[in-house]
Amino acid sequence: MLSARKELVAEEYVLRLQEEVVARPRRRERPRRARFVDKHGACNVAHTNIREQGRYLQDVFTTVVDLKWRHTLLIFTMSFLCSWLLFAMIWWLLAFAHGDLDDRGGGGGPSPPAVPCITSLHSFTSAFLFSVEVQVTIGFGGRMITEECPFAIAVLLAQNIVGLVVNAIMMGCIFMKTSQARLRAETLIFSRSAVVAPRDGRLCLMFRVGDLRTSMIIGASVRAQLVGRARTAEGEVQPLRQLDVSLDGPAGSGGSIFLVSPLIVAHVIDGSSPLYRLTAAGLARARFELVVVLEGVVETTGITMQARTSYLSTEILWGHRFVPVVCEEDGRYSVDYSKFGNTVKVSTPPLGARQLEMEQAEARHRPQVSLGGDEMEEVEEEGVEIEGEGKVVSFDISPGVRRRKSSVFQSDCL
Repeated sequence: MLSARKELVAEEYVLRLQEEVVARPRRRERPRRARFVDKHGACNVAHTNIREQGRYLQDVFTTVVDLKWRHTLLIFTMSFLCSWLLFAMIWWLLAFAHGDLDDRGGGGGPSPPAVPCITSLHSFTSAFLFSVEVQVTIGFGGRMITEECPFAIAVLLAQNIVGLVVNAIMMGCIFMKTSQARLRAETLIFSRSAVVAPRDGRLCLMFRVGDLRTSMIIGASVRAQLVGRARTAEGEVQPLRQLDVSLDGPAGSGGSIFLVSPLIVAHVIDGSSPLYRLTAAGLARARFELVVVLEGVVETTGITMQARTSYLSTEILWGHRFVPVVCEEDGRYSVDYSKFGNTVKVSTPPLGARQLEMEQAEARHRPQVSLGGDEMEEVEEEGVEIEGEGKVVSFDISPGVRRRKSSVFQSDCL
């Protein structure tokens, strides 16, 4: 039998399989790059080694609201149970001191008083039920206080006041937790990727924002920051240096946007931009993060909300632009959100804005050659019409320019 099995599988074949398994190279997973703000807006920062934990108890309301739902519901339940048990103990001690818990069966013990402090209170269980009835004002009618004990009246007033305070705090926490502004931010969407493409003759970094709800965001404003590792002139290393990125159009200079339909927010890459030296080749090697923040007031609730997202350098597409999503149908504008994040490739020079301006400056100083009538018409057709500026020379990426060495992105965020 053993010899028959050996004939079925050749020995050299088995050895070859073992060699292939041993010689197979092991692929190492690339380390996951940390990001300051994730795509859903949560800040990826862990606070450790906090010595003064008592500072959280100085603002109990905010602490309870910031907790997870399971912890909030646990505190909600325990606050009521503890207050009921506390006053149940007080009612039981009051009845015990007055003698209402003495033997009623005639077993030789002292007889209870004729008028008890609390009627029908015979044990701790009945004291707990009476505490619940007092605090939540159920009033079944079986147990009630009498005029025999003035101290019982004071305890009744104290429990009512404590019950109102507990109700106000716990109900306020639940209301604030269910109506948090970040829940409204779930319907504010950002494009999955940002793009770099020419716009009105200028190289721009663009991303798209939109609101899925019909209710407006009043005073909506957008701001952006570039976050990355930087080194100062003195040699100080800043792991998360934040640089403001100016935005073009209504979103710039602290203005508000009219977010009825999706908008494309652009940042002009010029001499004042931290991305001025960035090129298409340098974008693949760059290590920075563009954080985008959208703020405004919810129209229906009046609560100030904030939506956040970020774009890593690997999530910025060079030479792309967003496809249109708004069209006119039956006398009104329609938005197709299935194309919200779609992009198309466009003719974009791989040079950075700095090199592009240098090439345009050289083109302006070149001697102009007079053209004939037909050739002049062809040149005019190739121009791009811009309001107030006339014709703009199209980008000229000659083979000589392409062979030039691209400058490495040397922003402070690297």
